[in-house]
Amino acid sequence: MVSQNLTNATSSILRLPPLKLQNMLNLPNLSNLLNLLNLLNLLNLSNLLNLSNFKTFKLLNLSPPPFPYIRRSKNTFSQSLISMKKTRLLLPAALLAGSVAFGQVADSIIVKSIVKEATENSQLKNLAHELLDGIGPRLVGSPQMKQANDWAVAKYNSWGIPARNEKWGEWRGWERGVSHIDMVYPRVKTIEGMQLAWSPSTNGKTITGETIILADVADSTAFQQWLPNVKGKFVMISMCQPTGRPDYNWDEFGTKESIEKMKKERAADQQAWAARMRKTGLNAKNLALALEKAGAAGVVASNWSNGFGVNKIFSANTTKIPTIDIALEDYGLLYRLTESNIKPKISVRTDSKELGMVPTFNTLAEIKGTEKPNEYVMLSAHFDSWDGGTGATDNGTGTIVMMEAMRILKKIYPNPKRTILVGHWGSEEQGLNGSRAFVEDHPEIVANLQALFNQDNGTGRVVNIGGQGFLNSYEYITRWLSKVPADIRSQIETRFPGSPGAGGSDFASFVAAGAPGFSISSTSWSYGNYTWHTNRDTYDKIVFDDVRSNAILAAILVYMACEDPKKTSTEKSVLPPNPRTGEPGRWPAKTSPTRKGGVN
Repeated sequence: MVSQNLTNATSSILRLPPLKLQNMLNLPNLSNLLNLLNLLNLLNLSNLLNLSNFKTFKLLNLSPPPFPYIRRSKNTFSQSLISMKKTRLLLPAALLAGSVAFGQVADSIIVKSIVKEATENSQLKNLAHELLDGIGPRLVGSPQMKQANDWAVAKYNSWGIPARNEKWGEWRGWERGVSHIDMVYPRVKTIEGMQLAWSPSTNGKTITGETIILADVADSTAFQQWLPNVKGKFVMISMCQPTGRPDYNWDEFGTKESIEKMKKERAADQQAWAARMRKTGLNAKNLALALEKAGAAGVVASNWSNGFGVNKIFSANTTKIPTIDIALEDYGLLYRLTESNIKPKISVRTDSKELGMVPTFNTLAEIKGTEKPNEYVMLSAHFDSWDGGTGATDNGTGTIVMMEAMRILKKIYPNPKRTILVGHWGSEEQGLNGSRAFVEDHPEIVANLQALFNQDNGTGRVVNIGGQGFLNSYEYITRWLSKVPADIRSQIETRFPGSPGAGGSDFASFVAAGAPGFSISSTSWSYGNYTWHTNRDTYDKIVFDDVRSNAILAAILVYMACEDPKKTSTEKSVLPPNPRTGEPGRWPAKTSPTRKGGVN
């Protein structure tokens, strides 16, 4: 009767919602609940097999349940031994079935709890607001980058997660100030534009000068003869776009004939401008320095991103005069006025501060493993950004996904089997420098990496995961994904074994070292045109439902990787021949980081 009552009670308990059971039993967290359920599962299994005495557990090399009120009976024990003899051939299979069944129950509890926490207590909007609106863009070497590092450490600590900033190098320090550009002749108009990153300032002054278009000369000798013409002028070094309408707008409204005509004219303009640049005999950097040396007042560019109102904002090549980027519409206005010899004038003021060489950091946080603390499951996202916008989708969304996943895991799964480590990398935009430094500085972690999950291509829900060339990645990634809710999992296309990524984002730093790093890649949301490195990469472009889905996915993948009884295989697949050279495919080589950057 005691045995039957225990079985019935255990079954009833196992059917209770996990959070309700946790609260009812006054357990501090779900990890304690799982330990209790594990015990109840063994008790249930022991009764199914008629193994109700503590000695029976010892014979099976199991730890006995610590319930003092379970009656110990010699008769029951004897009956159990007889039953054991009759069923000893079936016992291992039964135990295995019980273990598998409990594993499925535990997985279900954790997964449901992750989804519930992410849905009902999401911190994503708060994190995005604090990071993107409060701190802003995170150019490497800027005060905002260090402010973000410190903010993340404080945020993790507030969740009870140990975190630290780890120095990996130093970079030219620079702080953006005001950019103000006006056309002052032939009429007055405020121009939409900004200085590029690391542009020299105008030293608190407003500089006024004519605009001049980079000349189309015969060769480099002729270019050198033309150079004195730039003195005191702002030199326009970008092609004038023949249309400010993106292709999708033409495709929606244009006639077939007009679309073909536009594309043909644009291609001809692009070829002609590329030829004009080549005939100077200089690359982009040396061209800027030559204009500077010749006395130009500044360099004017327009790096259109093929969408309404979007330009890509990168870095200046000048060292003494300002370099500014102007929106397509205003650049076209100035270009046409200059071309027709109206000689427009602009006034420019750019404030910025040079801060010397400053230290650069990765931000790391960890939840220590309990059974295999020297094996690691990692979350990964670069923390830095370009500074034309606020770095919302590149890579603010990846950052907050990983932070939210860590927060959820700490609450739902605080005692993982393996150590969970998150890396928020610096200077990804200049060549994966932060993650490459980590791989170089922490070989003991890289060698014991169970898996790394990196997200870095926009706000969209994850739709692609590849095996990165690891031969057996199908086996474990597919198994882990099987626990992800169907509405998230069904969106994801997998490719196995795939090809190893040689760059693109920080997972590649680990792949090059032979460690299982994986990119969880998002659907577009017009990322390439509208937000990737643009002046419009701001909070309002975030699709929070998709970001929430990604946080759930990341947390579940980490949980499954931590719980997996097996170490992941890192056996590499045989790569196909290089299609250009015909040579055998080669695994990407490890690359050392730039540890002193931004200096000429």
